[in-house]
Amino acid sequence: MNVHATPEAYVFTPLPVPTLPVRGTDKLFPVHRIYCVGRNFADHAIEMGHDPNREPPFFFQKNPDTLVLSGRDFPYPSASSDVHHEIELVVALSKGGTDIPLDQAMTHVFGYAVGLDMTRRDLQGEAKKMGRPWETGKAFEASAPCTELVPASEVSDVTAGTIQLTVNGEIRQSGDLNQMIWKIPEMISYLSGLFELKAGDLIFAGTPAGVGAVERGDELVGTVAGVGELRTRVA
Repeated sequence: MNVHATPEAYVFTPLPVPTLPVRGTDKLFPVHRIYCVGRNFADHAIEMGHDPNREPPFFFQKNPDTLVLSGRDFPYPSASSDVHHEIELVVALSKGGTDIPLDQAMTHVFGYAVGLDMTRRDLQGEAKKMGRPWETGKAFEASAPCTELVPASEVSDVTAGTIQLTVNGEIRQSGDLNQMIWKIPEMISYLSGLFELKAGDLIFAGTPAGVGAVERGDELVGTVAGVGELRTRVA
């Protein structure tokens, strides 16, 4: 890849780099990849029919251009009639590497956000039954609503605190960050043994129990204590 290519070198104009705003600044955070941790809350693992005590962490990806900023609508996707919400803490990395030691993992964190891992559950379920990848259920357009990033220096604690989602004012998901099976340093360290992490990577850190279907017109409000609030409407 020629990183110094001029605009004239491309066969068409490249799409813009996906970005997230950073609270309190006019800077933008360029997003490289989005990694999602599966079944990282014990109650959600049980809810989905799995034993949280027997599984190592596993990951799937969403594309960076699936991000949609908090405050904008989430368009109900095509090819599905069972779309679910999953509220998550998002961890943003400012530097990467491979085989990152556990005691150094937090030095790679730039900041945090509140995100939603929107899921075409019917398509994901079909893929699971057939032993196929989850991309059609997870990596569709606008499937990653997300707030602005809050620098790590402005977040006092991400080891504990309420994580919650309401739909039309009714609490659907509620848990505590201290219920995460794999903590943030463990996620970063383990993931760096599978991929070369890069500055700009996001990690969606898992969801508590209570995932469920959304309908057009629903108003979703997600919060993570000390990080922020995400709002989106299903359109």
